[in-house]
Amino acid sequence: MALQNGSSTSNGFAATHVAIVGSGFGGLATAHYLRRAGVEDFLILERAGDVGGVWRDNSYPGCACDVQSHLYSFSFAPNPDWSRAFSPQGEILSYLKRCAQELGLTPHLRLNHDVHQAKWDEASATWILQTSQGEVRARHLVGAFGSLSDPLMPKLPGLDSFKGEVFHSANWPRSFKPKGKRVAVMGTGASALQFIPAIQPDVAQMHVFQRTPPWVMPRHDGPISPFARSLFRKLPWLQKLARAQIYVHREALALGFLHPRLMARAQAKALKHMHAAVKDPGLRKKLTPDYTLGCKRILISNTYYPALAQANVEVITDGIKQVLPDGVIGQDGVFRPVDTIIYGTGFQTKDLPFAHLIHDGKGHTLASSWKSSPQAYMGTTVHGFPNLYLLHGPNIGLGHTSVVYMLEAQARHIVGVIKLAQAHGYDAVEPTASAQQRFLARIEKMMRGTVWVAGGCESWYLDETGRNSSIWPGFTFSYAQAASKVAEKDYAGRRLASTASAPGSARASA
Repeated sequence: MALQNGSSTSNGFAATHVAIVGSGFGGLATAHYLRRAGVEDFLILERAGDVGGVWRDNSYPGCACDVQSHLYSFSFAPNPDWSRAFSPQGEILSYLKRCAQELGLTPHLRLNHDVHQAKWDEASATWILQTSQGEVRARHLVGAFGSLSDPLMPKLPGLDSFKGEVFHSANWPRSFKPKGKRVAVMGTGASALQFIPAIQPDVAQMHVFQRTPPWVMPRHDGPISPFARSLFRKLPWLQKLARAQIYVHREALALGFLHPRLMARAQAKALKHMHAAVKDPGLRKKLTPDYTLGCKRILISNTYYPALAQANVEVITDGIKQVLPDGVIGQDGVFRPVDTIIYGTGFQTKDLPFAHLIHDGKGHTLASSWKSSPQAYMGTTVHGFPNLYLLHGPNIGLGHTSVVYMLEAQARHIVGVIKLAQAHGYDAVEPTASAQQRFLARIEKMMRGTVWVAGGCESWYLDETGRNSSIWPGFTFSYAQAASKVAEKDYAGRRLASTASAPGSARASA
């Protein structure tokens, strides 16, 4: 008899057919599509005390999405009540919480279950997970860890001696009061671009340590009127039309990424945007990128440049040489007294922490298998790691539109593979080596000449080998079309004689 929804066994562990690790957009999308396919025997393991992923963890001042709300949401759960074109963090988190409830996913949630290790047991065709709440065993493992979930905090010499506050923007303390503080900001990425203007009016002095200036475009944001929201509620097709229009517009932006010469007009617009707010020639020089727009993540803001132009803000293009108890010394040799150091340095994307926690049947980690260059078939399944599925995996990220679209396509592919295994009675299934190599060869061919490899920058999109293993180098509809087909020839399945009593051995209903 199959154990349902994490029922405890006499051996003291919970068992389920599918274990989903993470409850952000990817995890919830997969859970929804499993239910739609008739698979009810699954658990969602969440390390925190609530759902939401990156939108739960990041609550710094000014935190908001840089893709329009009607597109940065589930296709199967439209929200007519978005208050703005680009939603703030709180609204997105509330949306995800509501989706978990309304889609019937909360009974499957296991909160405060931090997964420390996942090992594939070949004899029973089972993933054995060690969590903070005990052992969980599953036939299939879905990693919805997110690629932007583990903050990157470079170690600064002397940091341990600092007497003030130190934190990463992803761990913003609710108790922090910027009023009158002297603040050093490390980094000028997407998060810093939002919290810098949010706290600049309150701080006494802000020193922004910038390694590479980002390209910043205008943010065409604004409130969605109560009348428009009421129309979306009464006429759902209007919201679908709005979503489709945003999708088509943003999909067209991919042309510039694929053909960098087309970025010239956008670069001129970005420079005009900066010059309108920054009049000082010296500051303009510091803020002008020397690489093609799109090579690094394009940022959008109407308040970032005006904040940097204020008298209480200094932009330093050298790094921090040393931290003292009451301040920092820059590479320029200047001592700057500060009370607070805020890291806006992004996340661990080159050496993904979760890859060190996943072990194949021979004890090798996913990280050692990847050898510093993540690879996966359809960005989702990995040869040598049966019944493992990665959301926001290699080459799934985007530079021009909503990654939620990609996550839904991945979720549908995952369910398709699980149903393929059920239909053939497979206990274990994985992509063939040749299928994975064909997919990677296609990626490499598509990547040639794109802004990500020819734009003249060093970005977090590139792994330790210099390969772009983060971005999908094409249109999202082309990926969705490819992922919609679960080709039997691309997957190798097998039955194991010893799995009669393994977790989820009884097939879920079709």
